Amino acid sequence: MTERTNASSGTTSTLPPWRPLLKGAREREGRQPAARWLQLATTGLDGTPRVRTLVFRGWHGGDRLELYTDTRSAKFEELMQQPQVELCWLLPKAKQQYRFRAKWLREEQNNNAERWQNLSPQGRALWGWPPPGLPLERDADFPEQLDDSVALPENFLVVQLQINRVERLHLTHHPHQRTLWCREDDWCEQKLNP
Repeated sequence: MTERTNASSGTTSTLPPWRPLLKGAREREGRQPAARWLQLATTGLDGTPRVRTLVFRGWHGGDRLELYTDTRSAKFEELMQQPQVELCWLLPKAKQQYRFRAKWLREEQNNNAERWQNLSPQGRALWGWPPPGLPLERDADFPEQLDDSVALPENFLVVQLQINRVERLHLTHHPHQRTLWCREDDWCEQKLNP
């Protein structure tokens, strides 16, 4: 494992062994926008599963994945009810699939303003649209961009997910290779049947 220092806190964190593997797989995808897309599975308010595609936004420390969401969405209500989630990240050129089990860290909502400012004007536009999932109104306003002068909206949320379990399925070999890492086991690698 690689050690790195968190500049803001001065603490040293250990980079889990699956992170460099994931980074290498993502690099093989090149600059394709789809290389940043992953699927998030939540539990609906009625107890049934829900899945949607989100954009990977970055890491906080070694094992916290960041996504952005709109607090007016059903996804936010589902996370409030059940913070345990699963994510699937398919990287087709690398022929790898990563599955993460994680928990939303509700209390960790720092630097929203900084992240808002780092978004492109087109990326910010989504938070200026009408609430997601409601019936479409004929004269609804869907701005194409929100410039730097637009203040951080109340409905913008950085979601930090604490990764607890990672499975990697590598499809380039016969048989396929499946590997498991668990946070509770200090990220020790375990080979699994594919």
